[in-house]
Amino acid sequence: MHKKNAARAAALPSPRRRRLLAAGLLSPLMPWPALAASTQADFEAEIDAFLKAYWSLQPDAAVQAGEYAAAARLPAPTEAAGQALVRFGERWIARLQQLAQRLPLNEAQQGDLALLDNHLRGLVWAQRELRAERWDASLYNVAMPFGELLHKDFAPLPQRLALIEQRLRQVPAYYHAALARLVEPSPVHLRLAIKQNQGALETFRTEIPQALDKSGLGEQERARIAAHNAAALRALQDFIAGLQRLEAGIPAGGGRSWRIGRELFEAKFRYEIQASVDADTLYRRALEEKEALHARMDGLAGQLWPGLFPAEPAPAERLDKIARVIDKLSERHVAPAAYVEEIKAQIPALARWVEEHDLLSLDPSRPLLVRATPSWMRGVAGASISAPGPLDPQGVTYYNVDPLDDYTPEQAESFLREYNHWVLQILNIHEAIPGHYLQLLHANKSPSKVKALFGNGAMVEGWAVYAERMMIESGWGGGAAEMGLMYAKWNLRVVCNAILDHGVHVLGMTQQQAQQLLEREAFQAKTEATEKWHRAQVSSVQLSSYFAGFSEILALREQLKARQGERFRLKAFHEAFLAHGSAPVAMVSRLMLAQAAGAPG
Repeated sequence: MHKKNAARAAALPSPRRRRLLAAGLLSPLMPWPALAASTQADFEAEIDAFLKAYWSLQPDAAVQAGEYAAAARLPAPTEAAGQALVRFGERWIARLQQLAQRLPLNEAQQGDLALLDNHLRGLVWAQRELRAERWDASLYNVAMPFGELLHKDFAPLPQRLALIEQRLRQVPAYYHAALARLVEPSPVHLRLAIKQNQGALETFRTEIPQALDKSGLGEQERARIAAHNAAALRALQDFIAGLQRLEAGIPAGGGRSWRIGRELFEAKFRYEIQASVDADTLYRRALEEKEALHARMDGLAGQLWPGLFPAEPAPAERLDKIARVIDKLSERHVAPAAYVEEIKAQIPALARWVEEHDLLSLDPSRPLLVRATPSWMRGVAGASISAPGPLDPQGVTYYNVDPLDDYTPEQAESFLREYNHWVLQILNIHEAIPGHYLQLLHANKSPSKVKALFGNGAMVEGWAVYAERMMIESGWGGGAAEMGLMYAKWNLRVVCNAILDHGVHVLGMTQQQAQQLLEREAFQAKTEATEKWHRAQVSSVQLSSYFAGFSEILALREQLKARQGERFRLKAFHEAFLAHGSAPVAMVSRLMLAQAAGAPG
């Protein structure tokens, strides 16, 4: 028995074995299962210690994760708070490195530490180099955690109102510090912040008073909370007025540029995307893929042309031909008043398809509710998913859809032509089933808290784009050329997102050039193209995440299919991939390829 354990210990990499022996953590006589259990316990204790410290500094992130007790705190965004984050990051980078040297970690645990190390280094970099808190006014908005506390039934309403009251007390100091922090505001971010914080007024004017009315609290308690709410409302109104003064004081064409430039873009890309390629390489790949999609779309448009325009010869220029066919097909769309209801109606059909074609496991106990996007969230994306955090296993997932109430009839028609009969289906696949909604359900069940909590945006968005391909390949749309063309158009949007993102922040792409890319080469309606230009201004790197994640997921699938041959099973691949939480695709690829190399199937 002793000889067997000694052989197992000797099989460890020599430097690590020496460190463990020197530290007294390993003995040739120690039973191997006991060592593994001890390592797991020590590792989990250190992760729990990290999370406890992290939630205390980042309570809004804690609320998103489902750790609602942290919601009582609303730290003011002062310079001192930013420096505290830097010290926290540096301290934990060193502490986690020591953990890696001290314990014989398995690959999954090493991956967790790599994710945390990247997150912490990105946090320190953002405070020291990006300094967005000085110029991005849209960072400052208190509405989200209040909305979570109001609408999620994780505790009885009186208990949630107690947390709300504590946060309300801190709102004036928060907004006072936020205004002082904006020393070089970007005008475009100021406008977004004004719009979103004006949307947040509804939280304090209506939602909190309504919650108080139905809370069952005594009159004195309600009056006390109402007084704090009134003070918070005044602070928010003062903040909006302060933002408007800042905007008015910036001369036309002045103010800090919203473009972050090559150096910051490349660094942010490394920390946020964590791809196997750098930003420039992804940009070049996107240009190549755009050309390939144009060739595919040319063929599909050629098939459809005679039926749509029987008496007219097709244009010689392929972009003109594709545009004409897309424009004609786009006439088929829902009425503005039926837009949200049509989205709701499609969700059950998508769920049935996924089950019938054995693509992925569903969980009927975790509902998906379609709702109008809260006003304080609008102004960036027209549709999104708000999923419960991994620490809130019973939470509801919301599919947020921007209503068309603010559109003129012309804008609504332009929007609905973009989200026509075929594209609206692809949007619902992307956002709901089997896209974001299902991916996040699986991620929240990951055995790794770290991989579930510190998800990689490129993996999340990449999966949603891959889900579109998965559904089309499984036969959704019936193989019709119309769906094929519209899917290619949608996929072209993913590719052009990456081109636009890199183009505007690194290469100085102008609005005219962006409109040419989006309207002429990506065949987007004017309303969609205008909104995408705005999104490229108020965000950076995120638009690259779709193509980065999708291309790497697809490459992994094809590698595994080639290795496994007839043993490859699509559903098994999907569920094995999603079992890694929301880890970067490059990390998941390494793990799955290594496992495939050592396992029979």
